[in-house]
Amino acid sequence: MTATRTTRTTRTVRGGRASRPPWPPAAVAMAALVVALLVSALFMGPTSGPSTTAATIGGFALGLMFLVMAGVGLVVARFQRRNPIGYLLLGAALCFLITLSSGGYSTLVYARHDHLPLGAVALVLSPFGMLAVVMLPLIVLLFPDGRLPSRRWDLLLAVALVLAGYALAANEIAIVAGLVRHDLRVSSDGTPVIAGGLSRTATLAAFTAVFLLIVAAIVRQVLAWRHAGTDRRQQIKWLLSGVGVFLVIGVPSLGISSDIWEAGIAIGFSALPLAIGVGILRYRLYDIDRIVSRTVSYGIVTALLAGAYAGLVLLATRELRFSSEVAVAVSTLAAAAAFNPVRRRVQHAVDRRFNRARYDADLTVAEFAARLQDAVDFDAVRADLAGTVQRALEPEHMSVWTWEA
Repeated sequence: MTATRTTRTTRTVRGGRASRPPWPPAAVAMAALVVALLVSALFMGPTSGPSTTAATIGGFALGLMFLVMAGVGLVVARFQRRNPIGYLLLGAALCFLITLSSGGYSTLVYARHDHLPLGAVALVLSPFGMLAVVMLPLIVLLFPDGRLPSRRWDLLLAVALVLAGYALAANEIAIVAGLVRHDLRVSSDGTPVIAGGLSRTATLAAFTAVFLLIVAAIVRQVLAWRHAGTDRRQQIKWLLSGVGVFLVIGVPSLGISSDIWEAGIAIGFSALPLAIGVGILRYRLYDIDRIVSRTVSYGIVTALLAGAYAGLVLLATRELRFSSEVAVAVSTLAAAAAFNPVRRRVQHAVDRRFNRARYDADLTVAEFAARLQDAVDFDAVRADLAGTVQRALEPEHMSVWTWEA
Protein backbone atom coordinates (compact mmCIF):
# COMPACT_ATOMS: atom_id res chain seq x y z
CA MET A 1 0.00 0.00 0.00
CA THR A 2 1.27 3.44 -0.86
CA ALA A 3 -0.21 6.86 -0.20
CA THR A 4 1.26 9.98 -1.73
CA ARG A 5 0.66 13.66 -1.15
CA THR A 6 1.72 15.85 -4.07
CA THR A 7 3.13 19.35 -3.87
CA ARG A 8 3.94 21.94 -6.51
CA THR A 9 7.51 23.04 -6.96
CA THR A 10 8.95 25.30 -9.62
CA ARG A 11 12.65 25.50 -10.35
CA THR A 12 14.68 26.51 -13.31
CA VAL A 13 16.52 23.53 -14.77
CA ARG A 14 19.90 24.20 -16.34
CA GLY A 15 22.07 21.44 -17.66
CA GLY A 16 19.84 18.76 -16.20
CA ARG A 17 20.11 20.14 -12.64
CA ALA A 18 17.68 22.33 -10.70
CA SER A 19 19.29 25.72 -10.11
CA ARG A 20 18.66 27.94 -7.13
CA PRO A 21 17.91 31.64 -7.53
CA PRO A 22 20.90 33.96 -7.05
CA TRP A 23 21.36 36.09 -3.97
CA PRO A 24 19.99 39.64 -4.53
CA PRO A 25 22.88 42.12 -4.34
CA ALA A 26 20.86 44.73 -2.42
CA ALA A 27 19.76 42.19 0.19
CA VAL A 28 23.31 40.86 0.55
CA ALA A 29 24.64 44.39 1.03
CA MET A 30 22.01 45.12 3.69
CA ALA A 31 22.82 41.88 5.52
CA ALA A 32 26.54 42.67 5.46
CA LEU A 33 25.84 46.13 6.86
CA VAL A 34 23.74 44.55 9.62
CA VAL A 35 26.66 42.32 10.62
CA ALA A 36 29.10 45.26 10.56
CA LEU A 37 26.84 47.45 12.69
CA LEU A 38 26.18 44.59 15.10
CA VAL A 39 29.90 44.06 15.63
CA SER A 40 30.40 47.79 16.23
CA ALA A 41 27.44 47.94 18.63
CA LEU A 42 28.70 44.97 20.65
CA PHE A 43 32.18 46.47 20.72
CA MET A 44 31.03 49.91 21.87
CA GLY A 45 28.59 48.59 24.45
CA PRO A 46 31.12 47.79 27.22
CA THR A 47 33.18 50.91 26.46
CA SER A 48 30.29 53.37 26.52
CA GLY A 49 28.77 52.37 29.85
CA PRO A 50 28.97 50.07 32.90
CA SER A 51 29.14 46.41 31.91
CA THR A 52 26.74 44.29 33.96
CA THR A 53 25.67 40.69 33.53
CA ALA A 54 22.14 41.71 32.61
CA ALA A 55 23.38 44.23 30.05
CA THR A 56 25.71 41.66 28.48
CA ILE A 57 22.97 39.03 28.29
CA GLY A 58 20.51 41.51 26.85
CA GLY A 59 23.04 42.73 24.30
CA PHE A 60 23.90 39.27 23.00
CA ALA A 61 20.21 38.29 22.97
CA LEU A 62 19.37 41.34 20.88
CA GLY A 63 22.35 40.55 18.66
CA LEU A 64 20.97 37.06 18.08
CA MET A 65 17.59 38.57 17.23
CA PHE A 66 19.18 40.93 14.68
CA LEU A 67 21.12 38.08 13.06
CA VAL A 68 18.04 35.90 12.83
CA MET A 69 15.98 38.81 11.49
CA ALA A 70 18.59 39.64 8.87
CA GLY A 71 19.11 35.98 7.94
CA VAL A 72 15.38 35.35 7.49
CA GLY A 73 15.05 38.58 5.51
CA LEU A 74 17.93 37.57 3.25
CA VAL A 75 16.44 34.13 2.55
CA VAL A 76 12.97 35.56 1.89
CA ALA A 77 14.44 38.21 -0.43
CA ARG A 78 16.27 35.45 -2.33
CA PHE A 79 13.38 33.03 -2.83
CA GLN A 80 10.54 35.56 -3.06
CA ARG A 81 11.95 38.57 -4.83
CA ARG A 82 8.60 40.32 -5.20
CA ASN A 83 7.78 39.99 -1.52
CA PRO A 84 8.86 43.17 0.33
CA ILE A 85 8.83 41.43 3.73
CA GLY A 86 12.38 40.18 3.22
CA TYR A 87 13.68 43.70 2.72
CA LEU A 88 11.50 45.00 5.57
CA LEU A 89 13.09 42.47 7.94
CA LEU A 90 16.54 43.53 6.79
CA GLY A 91 15.55 47.20 7.07
CA ALA A 92 14.16 46.78 10.59
CA ALA A 93 17.36 45.11 11.80
CA LEU A 94 19.40 47.77 10.06
CA CYS A 95 17.47 50.71 11.55
CA PHE A 96 17.60 49.26 15.06
CA LEU A 97 21.34 48.75 14.77
CA ILE A 98 21.89 52.25 13.38
CA THR A 99 20.26 53.66 16.51
CA LEU A 100 22.24 51.36 18.82
CA SER A 101 25.56 52.04 17.13
CA SER A 102 25.01 55.80 16.91
CA GLY A 103 23.95 55.88 20.56
CA GLY A 104 27.10 54.08 21.65
CA TYR A 105 29.28 56.33 19.53
CA SER A 106 27.54 59.49 20.80
CA THR A 107 28.13 58.32 24.36
CA LEU A 108 31.86 58.07 23.69
CA VAL A 109 31.91 61.54 22.11
CA TYR A 110 29.60 63.55 24.37
CA ALA A 111 29.23 61.65 27.65
CA ARG A 112 32.83 60.44 28.02
CA HIS A 113 34.26 63.39 26.05
CA ASP A 114 36.48 61.24 23.85
CA HIS A 115 37.99 63.20 20.99
CA LEU A 116 36.34 61.32 18.13
CA PRO A 117 35.10 62.73 14.81
CA LEU A 118 31.56 62.64 13.37
CA GLY A 119 29.74 62.94 16.67
CA ALA A 120 27.11 65.17 15.05
CA VAL A 121 26.50 62.53 12.35
CA ALA A 122 25.84 59.93 15.04
CA LEU A 123 23.26 62.22 16.65
CA VAL A 124 21.53 62.76 13.33
CA LEU A 125 21.33 58.98 12.73
CA SER A 126 19.96 58.17 16.19
CA PRO A 127 16.19 58.52 15.37
CA PHE A 128 16.27 55.84 12.66
CA GLY A 129 15.21 53.18 15.17
CA MET A 130 11.77 54.77 15.00
CA LEU A 131 11.42 53.38 11.47
CA ALA A 132 12.12 49.86 12.74
CA VAL A 133 9.31 50.17 15.29
CA VAL A 134 6.99 51.06 12.40
CA MET A 135 8.30 48.25 10.18
CA LEU A 136 7.47 45.43 12.62
CA PRO A 137 3.65 45.88 12.57
CA LEU A 138 3.93 46.62 8.84
CA ILE A 139 5.51 43.20 8.35
CA VAL A 140 2.63 41.57 10.23
CA LEU A 141 0.16 43.58 8.11
CA LEU A 142 1.72 42.41 4.83
CA PHE A 143 2.25 38.80 5.97
CA PRO A 144 2.59 36.40 4.18
CA ASP A 145 2.64 37.49 0.52
CA GLY A 146 3.62 41.15 0.94
CA ARG A 147 0.41 42.43 -0.63
CA LEU A 148 -2.69 44.08 0.80
CA PRO A 149 -6.01 42.37 0.08
CA SER A 150 -7.52 45.38 -1.74
CA ARG A 151 -6.90 49.00 -2.71
CA ARG A 152 -9.05 50.19 0.20
CA TRP A 153 -6.12 49.41 2.49
CA ASP A 154 -3.78 51.66 0.53
CA LEU A 155 -5.14 54.87 2.09
CA LEU A 156 -4.64 53.61 5.65
CA LEU A 157 -1.13 52.42 4.83
CA ALA A 158 -0.30 55.74 3.18
CA VAL A 159 -1.53 57.69 6.24
CA ALA A 160 0.55 55.53 8.61
CA LEU A 161 3.68 55.90 6.48
CA VAL A 162 3.20 59.69 6.16
CA LEU A 163 2.89 59.97 9.95
CA ALA A 164 6.03 57.87 10.44
CA GLY A 165 7.90 59.99 7.92
CA TYR A 166 6.77 63.18 9.64
CA ALA A 167 7.93 61.84 13.01
CA LEU A 168 11.37 61.05 11.62
CA ALA A 169 11.62 64.40 9.80
CA ALA A 170 10.52 66.36 12.89
CA ASN A 171 13.15 64.69 15.04
CA GLU A 172 15.84 65.26 12.44
CA ILE A 173 14.91 68.96 12.11
CA ALA A 174 15.03 69.39 15.88
CA ILE A 175 18.44 67.68 16.11
CA VAL A 176 19.94 69.68 13.26
CA ALA A 177 18.57 72.93 14.68
CA GLY A 178 20.06 72.14 18.07
CA LEU A 179 23.42 71.35 16.53
CA VAL A 180 23.40 74.60 14.57
CA ARG A 181 22.54 76.63 17.68
CA HIS A 182 24.98 74.59 19.83
CA ASP A 183 22.32 74.03 22.50
CA LEU A 184 21.49 70.33 21.93
CA ARG A 185 21.62 68.24 25.08
CA VAL A 186 22.72 64.60 25.00
CA SER A 187 21.59 62.01 27.58
CA SER A 188 23.87 59.53 29.30
CA ASP A 189 23.08 56.81 26.74
CA GLY A 190 24.05 59.00 23.80
CA THR A 191 20.57 59.90 22.54
CA PRO A 192 19.74 63.56 21.90
CA VAL A 193 17.23 65.19 24.26
CA ILE A 194 14.55 66.84 22.14
CA ALA A 195 11.98 69.08 23.79
CA GLY A 196 9.29 71.46 22.64
CA GLY A 197 6.22 71.31 20.45
CA LEU A 198 8.02 69.70 17.53
CA SER A 199 9.10 66.78 19.70
CA ARG A 200 5.59 66.30 21.07
CA THR A 201 4.03 66.24 17.61
CA ALA A 202 6.71 63.82 16.38
CA THR A 203 6.01 61.44 19.29
CA LEU A 204 2.27 61.67 18.70
CA ALA A 205 2.70 61.01 14.98
CA ALA A 206 4.93 57.98 15.58
CA PHE A 207 2.56 56.54 18.18
CA THR A 208 -0.43 57.07 15.85
CA ALA A 209 1.36 55.39 12.94
CA VAL A 210 2.30 52.34 15.00
CA PHE A 211 -1.20 52.12 16.48
CA LEU A 212 -2.85 52.29 13.05
CA LEU A 213 -0.55 49.58 11.69
CA ILE A 214 -1.11 47.28 14.68
CA VAL A 215 -4.90 47.60 14.43
CA ALA A 216 -4.78 47.14 10.65
CA ALA A 217 -2.53 44.07 11.01
CA ILE A 218 -4.89 42.45 13.55
CA VAL A 219 -7.97 43.16 11.43
CA ARG A 220 -6.29 41.97 8.26
CA GLN A 221 -5.13 38.66 9.77
CA VAL A 222 -8.52 38.01 11.40
CA LEU A 223 -10.29 38.57 8.08
CA ALA A 224 -7.70 36.40 6.33
CA TRP A 225 -8.27 33.61 8.85
CA ARG A 226 -12.03 33.68 8.31
CA HIS A 227 -11.76 33.39 4.52
CA ALA A 228 -8.51 31.44 4.20
CA GLY A 229 -7.85 27.93 3.03
CA THR A 230 -5.87 25.32 4.91
CA ASP A 231 -2.39 26.48 3.90
CA ARG A 232 -3.09 30.12 4.69
CA ARG A 233 -4.42 29.21 8.13
CA GLN A 234 -1.26 27.27 8.83
CA GLN A 235 0.77 30.34 7.86
CA ILE A 236 -1.25 32.52 10.24
CA LYS A 237 -0.74 29.94 12.99
CA TRP A 238 3.02 30.27 12.54
CA LEU A 239 2.73 34.05 12.76
CA LEU A 240 0.60 33.93 15.92
CA SER A 241 2.90 31.38 17.54
CA GLY A 242 5.92 33.65 16.94
CA VAL A 243 4.08 36.66 18.34
CA GLY A 244 2.98 34.61 21.36
CA VAL A 245 6.49 33.37 22.17
CA PHE A 246 7.84 36.90 21.75
CA LEU A 247 5.27 38.38 24.15
CA VAL A 248 5.25 35.55 26.71
CA ILE A 249 8.98 34.73 26.89
CA GLY A 250 11.01 37.49 25.27
CA VAL A 251 9.48 40.67 26.66
CA PRO A 252 9.21 39.55 30.34
CA SER A 253 12.76 38.18 30.27
CA LEU A 254 14.17 41.66 29.68
CA GLY A 255 13.19 42.68 33.20
CA ILE A 256 14.97 39.78 34.93
CA SER A 257 18.67 40.26 35.65
CA SER A 258 19.67 36.63 35.93
CA ASP A 259 21.98 34.47 33.82
CA ILE A 260 19.37 31.70 33.66
CA TRP A 261 17.09 33.88 31.54
CA GLU A 262 19.62 34.29 28.74
CA ALA A 263 18.05 31.42 26.81
CA GLY A 264 14.58 32.88 27.35
CA ILE A 265 15.61 36.25 25.94
CA ALA A 266 17.29 34.70 22.92
CA ILE A 267 14.36 32.36 22.18
CA GLY A 268 11.73 35.04 22.69
CA PHE A 269 13.39 37.66 20.50
CA SER A 270 14.28 35.19 17.74
CA ALA A 271 10.93 33.40 17.56
CA LEU A 272 9.05 36.17 15.74
CA PRO A 273 11.29 36.50 12.64
CA LEU A 274 11.76 32.71 12.50
CA ALA A 275 8.01 32.10 12.57
CA ILE A 276 7.50 34.76 9.91
CA GLY A 277 10.14 33.16 7.70
CA VAL A 278 8.69 29.66 8.05
CA GLY A 279 5.20 30.97 7.35
CA ILE A 280 6.28 32.84 4.22
CA LEU A 281 8.50 30.11 2.77
CA ARG A 282 6.09 27.36 3.83
CA TYR A 283 8.91 25.18 5.12
CA ARG A 284 7.42 22.31 7.16
CA LEU A 285 4.23 24.34 7.33
CA TYR A 286 2.06 21.67 8.87
CA ASP A 287 4.40 21.06 11.81
CA ILE A 288 2.91 24.04 13.65
CA ASP A 289 -0.03 22.03 15.04
CA ARG A 290 2.33 19.45 16.52
CA ILE A 291 4.67 22.14 17.89
CA VAL A 292 1.84 24.08 19.53
CA SER A 293 0.21 20.98 21.02
CA ARG A 294 3.52 19.69 22.42
CA THR A 295 4.45 23.10 23.82
CA VAL A 296 1.09 23.57 25.51
CA SER A 297 0.96 20.02 26.86
CA TYR A 298 4.47 20.02 28.31
CA GLY A 299 3.86 23.46 29.82
CA ILE A 300 0.70 22.19 31.53
CA VAL A 301 2.42 18.99 32.68
CA THR A 302 5.36 20.96 34.08
CA ALA A 303 3.06 23.30 35.98
CA LEU A 304 0.97 20.42 37.37
CA LEU A 305 3.96 18.36 38.48
CA ALA A 306 5.73 21.39 39.95
CA GLY A 307 2.64 22.25 41.97
CA ALA A 308 2.22 18.64 43.09
CA TYR A 309 5.92 18.43 44.01
CA ALA A 310 5.77 21.60 46.12
CA GLY A 311 2.55 20.45 47.77
CA LEU A 312 4.01 17.05 48.65
CA VAL A 313 7.14 18.62 50.12
CA LEU A 314 5.10 20.99 52.28
CA LEU A 315 2.75 18.18 53.38
CA ALA A 316 5.59 15.84 54.30
CA THR A 317 7.67 18.43 56.18
CA ARG A 318 4.96 20.41 58.00
CA GLU A 319 2.11 17.97 58.57
CA LEU A 320 3.76 14.54 58.60
CA ARG A 321 6.98 15.84 60.19
CA PHE A 322 9.36 14.05 57.83
CA SER A 323 12.88 15.31 57.43
CA SER A 324 13.48 17.60 54.47
CA GLU A 325 15.75 15.06 52.70
CA VAL A 326 13.14 12.28 52.94
CA ALA A 327 10.36 14.65 51.85
CA VAL A 328 12.31 15.79 48.80
CA ALA A 329 13.18 12.21 47.82
CA VAL A 330 9.60 10.94 48.17
CA SER A 331 8.18 13.95 46.30
CA THR A 332 10.69 13.51 43.49
CA LEU A 333 9.81 9.82 43.09
CA ALA A 334 6.09 10.60 43.13
CA ALA A 335 6.47 13.33 40.49
CA ALA A 336 8.60 11.04 38.29
CA ALA A 337 6.08 8.19 38.59
CA ALA A 338 3.20 10.49 37.67
CA PHE A 339 4.94 12.07 34.68
CA ASN A 340 3.98 9.62 31.92
CA PRO A 341 0.32 9.08 32.98
CA VAL A 342 -0.21 12.81 33.38
CA ARG A 343 1.54 13.56 30.10
CA ARG A 344 -0.60 11.05 28.15
CA ARG A 345 -3.85 12.42 29.54
CA VAL A 346 -2.85 16.05 29.02
CA GLN A 347 -1.49 15.35 25.53
CA HIS A 348 -4.74 13.65 24.56
CA ALA A 349 -6.78 16.64 25.75
CA VAL A 350 -4.48 19.20 24.13
CA ASP A 351 -4.35 17.33 20.80
CA ARG A 352 -8.13 17.33 20.75
CA ARG A 353 -8.09 21.13 20.91
CA PHE A 354 -4.85 22.28 19.21
CA ASN A 355 -3.91 19.37 16.92
CA ARG A 356 -7.29 18.20 15.72
CA ALA A 357 -6.00 16.63 12.52
CA ARG A 358 -3.60 14.38 14.42
CA TYR A 359 -6.31 13.58 16.99
CA ASP A 360 -8.84 12.64 14.29
CA ALA A 361 -6.24 10.55 12.46
CA ASP A 362 -5.32 8.63 15.62
CA LEU A 363 -9.00 8.11 16.39
CA THR A 364 -9.64 6.81 12.86
CA VAL A 365 -6.74 4.36 13.10
CA ALA A 366 -7.89 3.16 16.54
CA GLU A 367 -11.41 2.51 15.22
CA PHE A 368 -9.99 0.57 12.27
CA ALA A 369 -7.87 -1.55 14.61
CA ALA A 370 -10.96 -2.35 16.68
CA ARG A 371 -12.93 -3.37 13.58
CA LEU A 372 -10.04 -5.46 12.29
CA GLN A 373 -10.21 -7.79 15.28
CA ASP A 374 -13.58 -9.18 14.15
CA ALA A 375 -13.06 -8.97 10.36
CA VAL A 376 -12.86 -12.19 8.31
CA ASP A 377 -13.66 -11.02 4.78
CA PHE A 378 -10.44 -10.04 2.99
CA ASP A 379 -12.14 -7.77 0.46
CA ALA A 380 -13.97 -5.94 3.23
CA VAL A 381 -10.72 -5.48 5.16
CA ARG A 382 -9.00 -4.09 2.06
CA ALA A 383 -11.82 -1.63 1.40
CA ASP A 384 -11.89 -0.61 5.06
CA LEU A 385 -8.11 -0.11 5.03
CA ALA A 386 -8.31 2.12 1.96
CA GLY A 387 -11.09 4.18 3.52
CA THR A 388 -9.17 4.54 6.79
CA VAL A 389 -6.01 5.77 5.03
CA GLN A 390 -8.08 8.18 2.93
CA ARG A 391 -9.74 9.70 6.02
CA ALA A 392 -6.56 9.81 8.12
CA LEU A 393 -4.00 11.06 5.56
CA GLU A 394 -6.15 12.49 2.75
CA PRO A 395 -3.71 11.48 -0.01
CA GLU A 396 -4.30 12.54 -3.61
CA HIS A 397 -3.40 9.07 -4.93
CA MET A 398 -3.52 5.71 -3.18
CA SER A 399 -3.23 2.09 -4.20
CA VAL A 400 -3.26 -1.22 -2.32
CA TRP A 401 -1.22 -4.26 -3.40
CA THR A 402 -1.94 -7.72 -2.09
CA TRP A 403 -0.19 -11.01 -2.65
CA GLU A 404 -0.80 -14.60 -1.72
CA ALA A 405 1.75 -16.62 0.21
